[in-house]
Amino acid sequence: MSHCKFEHPRHGHLGFLPRKRSRQIRGRCRSFPKDDTTQKPHLTSFMVFKAGMTHIVRDVDRPGSKVNKKEIVEPVTVLEAPPMAIVGVTGYRETPIGLKCIGTVWAHHVSSEFRRRYYRNWKQSAQKAFGKYKAFARSKSGKVAENRTLKALATKASVIRVVAHTQLRKLRNHRVGNKKAHIQEIQVNGGDIKAKMSFAKSLLEKEVRIDSVFEQSESCDVCAVTKGHGFEGVVHRWGVACLPRKTHRGLRKVACIGAWHPARVMYSVARAGQNGYHHRTHLNKKIYRIGRSSSVDPKQATTAYDLTEKVITPMGGFVGYGTVRNDFIMLKGSVAGPRRRVITLRRNMAPQTTRMLKEKIILKFIDTSAKMGHGRFQTKKEKSTWFGPLKKDRLRREEKLRKERAARAVDRKTKSKK
Repeated sequence: MSHCKFEHPRHGHLGFLPRKRSRQIRGRCRSFPKDDTTQKPHLTSFMVFKAGMTHIVRDVDRPGSKVNKKEIVEPVTVLEAPPMAIVGVTGYRETPIGLKCIGTVWAHHVSSEFRRRYYRNWKQSAQKAFGKYKAFARSKSGKVAENRTLKALATKASVIRVVAHTQLRKLRNHRVGNKKAHIQEIQVNGGDIKAKMSFAKSLLEKEVRIDSVFEQSESCDVCAVTKGHGFEGVVHRWGVACLPRKTHRGLRKVACIGAWHPARVMYSVARAGQNGYHHRTHLNKKIYRIGRSSSVDPKQATTAYDLTEKVITPMGGFVGYGTVRNDFIMLKGSVAGPRRRVITLRRNMAPQTTRMLKEKIILKFIDTSAKMGHGRFQTKKEKSTWFGPLKKDRLRREEKLRKERAARAVDRKTKSKK
C-alpha cells in the first residue's frame, strides 16, 4: 500500500529511549544472576576485547529440527580474553532503598595500569595512588582495621563482590591504544557468605582466566557499547520513509511532528540526534569454543575433523586488530561494538531451558583464511606449498649465501696475513 490512510505502524522502538551516548566505553553489568547457594562459589562476569569475525562448520544436534544431523555454516565472533587481576573485595548489605556498601579490602600490591585509572594525566601526576593505603596496611593498626573489615563483611554482608581489572600489558596490542586498566566489580555467587568470603580472599592479588568463569556449549549475556555514528537524521536514526521527490525544504524529514495542541513535540515523534554509541545487553549468546593462548596451545583452531595445525588468528591477522595472543572465547553471531572495544560477558540471568541453549557444540571446521579480500589458504604452509618457491625467497637465499662467501673470504685473508 502506497499511502498511510488505513495503516501506519510506527518506526523505531521506544523501549530504548533516550537514545544518547553511553557514559563509559565498557559494557556495564547493571544486574547479576540470582544467587544459588547450592552451587560452589564462582564469578559471574568477565571483560574481553573484540578481535573480529570468522565462520565455522558444524553438525546440528537438535532433534525435531529440519536441520538436525546436517552441516551448517555459521558466523562467529572471536573475543580475546587476557587474564583479569583481582585487587579488592567488597561487600553490601540489603536496605529498603537498595544495597549499601559495608567496606572494601584492597590488595597490598596493585599494578601501575590499575593506578593509571585514578588519574587524568599519569605523566604529570604525582603517581601516589594507593601509596598511603599500602603503608597503612603494613602497620599494626592497619592489619587490625583490615581484619575488622573482613569480619564485618563475613557477618553483615548479603552480597560479596571482587574488584577486578583488565591487563592491557598482556594484551600486547598497540592498536587498542589504552594504558589505563578497565575496572569492574564482579559478583560472587554460590555457597554461603563464609564460603564466598574465603573464595574472594583466595583470589586476591591473583589472576583469573576466562575458562574458570564460562564453559563451552553454555550461553552468556553480552553487555557492550555499540558502534557510534554521530548526529544522524530521522531516516537513518529511526527508519522513517522519505517524502516525495518534489517536497519543499527537503525529503529526509518527518512531515508532521504533531498537532497544534498540546503545544509541544511528543517524545514518541522521530527526531534527529545521536545514533549509536548506546549501551546494549544481548541475552543468551551461545559459546562455541574457549581456547588457551597460542603459546600454550598452538592448535587453537584444530578440530577432530580438521587436523591442520593452526591458530585462531587468520592469515594476515584480524583486520584492524592484529594477532590474538591470549586466551579467547568464540561466540555465535555478531557482538555489539567495533573491533578493539572492551566488552563484558555475564553468566545467564535465567536458567538455560530451551533445546537450542542446551545443545552441545562440536565444531568440524574453523576458517582461518585472510579476512582482507577473498582468502584462499588456511595456513602459510598451505600457501607456500601451492605457490612453490617465490622470487623473494630465492633473492633472500642468494643474499644469505653472498654474505657467507664474503665472510669466508675475509677469514682466508686474515689467516694468510698471519
